[in-house]
Amino acid sequence: MSRLGLSIVVAATAALLACAASAEAAAQAPLKIGFVASLSSPTSTAGRDMLDAFKLGLGALDGKLGGRPVELIVADDELKPDVGVQKVRKMLDEDRVQLITGMVLSNIALAEARTVLPRKTFMVSLNAGPSPIAGAECSPYFFAASYQADTSSEGMAIYLQNQGVKTMSIIAPNYAAGRDLLTGFKRCYKGKIATETYTPLDQFDFAAELAEIRAAAPDGVFFFYTSGAPAINFVKQYAEVGLKGKVPLYGVAFSLDELTLPGMGEAALGIENSTFWTADMDNPANRAFVARFEAAYHRRPSIFAALATDGVMLIDSALRAVDGQIERTDDFRHALEAAKFASVRGKFRFNTNHFPIQDLHLAQIERDKSGAIVNAYRQLIAEDHADSYAAQCKMP
Repeated sequence: MSRLGLSIVVAATAALLACAASAEAAAQAPLKIGFVASLSSPTSTAGRDMLDAFKLGLGALDGKLGGRPVELIVADDELKPDVGVQKVRKMLDEDRVQLITGMVLSNIALAEARTVLPRKTFMVSLNAGPSPIAGAECSPYFFAASYQADTSSEGMAIYLQNQGVKTMSIIAPNYAAGRDLLTGFKRCYKGKIATETYTPLDQFDFAAELAEIRAAAPDGVFFFYTSGAPAINFVKQYAEVGLKGKVPLYGVAFSLDELTLPGMGEAALGIENSTFWTADMDNPANRAFVARFEAAYHRRPSIFAALATDGVMLIDSALRAVDGQIERTDDFRHALEAAKFASVRGKFRFNTNHFPIQDLHLAQIERDKSGAIVNAYRQLIAEDHADSYAAQCKMP
């Protein structure tokens, strides 16, 4: 071999070794993950449960994801889109995070996504599932470990349609998820909509809206309010004005969860709701999660905690597939798409728009053997349900 040929071989070998060393160093350096959610607002209490579950899942993996140490940077969006945008910009520009997760409310998640995704940084939503990102604004870098918002109400609409309920009043807060949920309900319910009402996100008194519902005299009422004071107040006021027991109230698990049920008390008993998960679902991953959460926090986990746990396991599974190297962007994206993890929901797979195809279930509020008010599993409503926006998604 000539000296020139030998030099080329030596240089190539050195380059390969340097690349390998660089990849190994990247895998050993802490993975910076930004967690942003509403953590301090009485209007939405889901963020704290999501964070507790995410930390618990991370702790069960010795503080590592895909075998790589994690530095978790937490921020409170204060239930304000502009604050959420400020926080994610700081995470990107100053903290140099490589993935952003959390995200409770859809309107805030939308604002954050429009800031983060153009920078080709991965986002894994643990709750928010806004329709624009499921459709025309879909991105290779956005994954919803949770659901698309419309589908949660579609489950209840399918159930009521099958039950032959003729007229319904529907009510939700006037923001992205509230509009998505009522859109989903109307998509699958073919009976008459007696009244359709949207209220401010921070409204706590529903006397006028309940009077309108009473006057309309529907066969049932479907409601959605964020986990927190609005959901609690709506259910209690519904009972206080005498509608409970006369006009059945239906909802989704995100309003009737382990965070709001203690405040609702007797007023919540009997309400049927659609859901992707309940604490009493019988599968190995869920049994282990519920036991671990109750042991750590001495309370029953909410659906928000369950979805956050799936998010941790999803990210871990994808990182394991790439030896912890999130820097291998295409490989990491494909590994997320594969979703090879044991879900607390039992089944989980992604559609082409990176939103789940999953089963819809019926649950009902009851007292368990201990006397606690819980959301108990009843039956399957629909299997392998996909959202209605995937066809609009032209994934780059």
